[in-house]
Amino acid sequence: MLRLRVDVFVVEQECPYPELDGRDLEDSTRHFWVDSADDYVLGYLRLLEDPDGTYRIGRVCTSKSARGLGIGRKLMRAAVAEVQNSPAVLSAQTYAKDFYASFGFVETGDEYLEDGIPHVDMRREPRRAGVIAGR
Repeated sequence: MLRLRVDVFVVEQECPYPELDGRDLEDSTRHFWVDSADDYVLGYLRLLEDPDGTYRIGRVCTSKSARGLGIGRKLMRAAVAEVQNSPAVLSAQTYAKDFYASFGFVETGDEYLEDGIPHVDMRREPRRAGVIAGR
């Protein structure tokens, strides 16, 4: 998982940043991934729980060889299902904001640069009991 994160964020996107931030081993951290038959991680995301009960989705990535196969969508569906009754936030690279919007995330601020890449903060409110999606 760490190898894929470094390959995508540090090498491919040329963003030398401290990948090991200490949050991977927190008791409340959840890791989602899809691997191949030969045990290579093809896609990954990390779900953190903030002290206020808000969940933070991050480190969403797919290996070059697996892009276009719907792995990112599969991971996001799993993460959103896990936290559907709680608020969730993420910091989206702006090229991917429509992807995250398809899961109910809305922009909550202006675009900003993080490690030289345009980002925007997004939030998804909890699903309310008794509300049926699409109505």
